[in-house]
Amino acid sequence: MSKSKRVFLYGELQSNVPNFTPEIWEPVNERLKTVPGLIRKTWLVGMNTNTLGGLYEFENEKTAWDFATGPYVEEGRAINASVTVKLFDADRGELPSRGMNSPHYD
Repeated sequence: MSKSKRVFLYGELQSNVPNFTPEIWEPVNERLKTVPGLIRKTWLVGMNTNTLGGLYEFENEKTAWDFATGPYVEEGRAINASVTVKLFDADRGELPSRGMNSPHYD
């Protein structure tokens, strides 16, 4: 594993959730607040597909991998959805992201 200080995780659950209401996301948000190393999450909802996903920021690679291979996979299994996960080195992307006013580096 790399020694990155921070890791971005892109995750997507291939599902169709046309009514993305507080009844769906509020309990998930509460569970996510207890995930070790999670700094923040930005929800993503697929246009015309209603797939659910997000951009997550973690303190380090270990906590990101632990989430990706544990709770995230379990969430996908619980709703019978295929899961896509990709990790990105937040440190290596910092300078160009600051040049684009990214809120993740404020």
